[in-house]
Amino acid sequence: MYKHDHVRTSADVPVPETMRAWVLGDPDQLTLTTKPVPAPKRAEVLVRIDAVAICATDLEIIHHGPPAMIQGGLPYNKNFTPGHEYMGTVAALGPGVDEYRIGERVTVEIHAGCGQCKRCREGMYTSCHNYGLNYGDVDKGHRANGFTTDGGFCEYQVNHINTLVAIPDEMSDEEATLVVTAGTAMYGLTELGGLVAGESVVVTGPGPIGLLGVAVAKAMGAHPVILTGTRDNRLKIGLELGADHVINVRKEDAVEAVRRLNDGKGVDYVVECSGAPNAVNEAIRMVNRGGKVCLAAFPHEETPVDVAHIVRNNIYVYGIRGEGKSATHRAEAFMTQKRFDATKIHTHTFDLHELPTALRYAREHIDDAIKVVVTTRNAELARAVAAEVTASNN
Repeated sequence: MYKHDHVRTSADVPVPETMRAWVLGDPDQLTLTTKPVPAPKRAEVLVRIDAVAICATDLEIIHHGPPAMIQGGLPYNKNFTPGHEYMGTVAALGPGVDEYRIGERVTVEIHAGCGQCKRCREGMYTSCHNYGLNYGDVDKGHRANGFTTDGGFCEYQVNHINTLVAIPDEMSDEEATLVVTAGTAMYGLTELGGLVAGESVVVTGPGPIGLLGVAVAKAMGAHPVILTGTRDNRLKIGLELGADHVINVRKEDAVEAVRRLNDGKGVDYVVECSGAPNAVNEAIRMVNRGGKVCLAAFPHEETPVDVAHIVRNNIYVYGIRGEGKSATHRAEAFMTQKRFDATKIHTHTFDLHELPTALRYAREHIDDAIKVVVTTRNAELARAVAAEVTASNN
């Protein structure tokens, strides 16, 4: 029986002592095993994970290690569970928690800042100065589930209350896993600052963040919104999410096309989501003088940048990590109000025990996979049926 001092539970949401969890061994070696269900501490809740989306960063962690750092080093063979884009149901409350109730549906942010450093006090908890300093001691320093602490490829996880976003019952589990992706796009526009209706935006790279970047920018009143990429099927989804124009960069020069579509001028903002080697230099040539560029992607190698062009044209360049400044709350509000349909980027769903297959679909873009979601709902149903059968036999 799951029981811990000062932790509140409810018979309405029973919690087992152990759970199924995927753990990372050597690179690319995941094993489905059993772990104890963790206990929430002060200002934390236990979340029963109902669904978790796969992010490109998960693939990076599983294969290369970075940006995950566990116990001061790479995450291999440390009983580490990756995964960070999850949602679920509040299953237990840690000491002092009255902001949420057991049974409430939530989606989560990844990062919980230390709350003490300069950046956290400014609301920039994804830039916490204590990031990565809490290996083995989550009571001190930044916590990033799926990066520095256990993540969501399992059935239960502990989250700080500051990382929770309440979601309406009308929102599906799969859509709820996308709130953090939309929140990242929202954070990019928040950090650029100053966007008002009628200003122009280019989004480069029609991955999940880029596609929802189009949706968020359009919902905020940007015009025109231009999406660039290499895959016509994804560019088509961009049009459905609100893009006024799309550019296939394999068929035409992206910078020339952007300027042609915006009356010969550069745009006011570029949100760079591709991570391509030439992306930054193209972005700074797409914006007008005094324009702003947000870098939301992780390039795989160092890339040369024309700094002189940036300086001569008074261009502002911002880097973001994750979904800071409570951007997920604003994204959830947009999604709840149906300002855009984030489910257009959800393409596949698998059960928890099928995670290796789900990862392969996401990595290889099998069947045009964009956002792949793993769910535990069938496992919950199976356990409930088994419990009923056992009870009837007794």
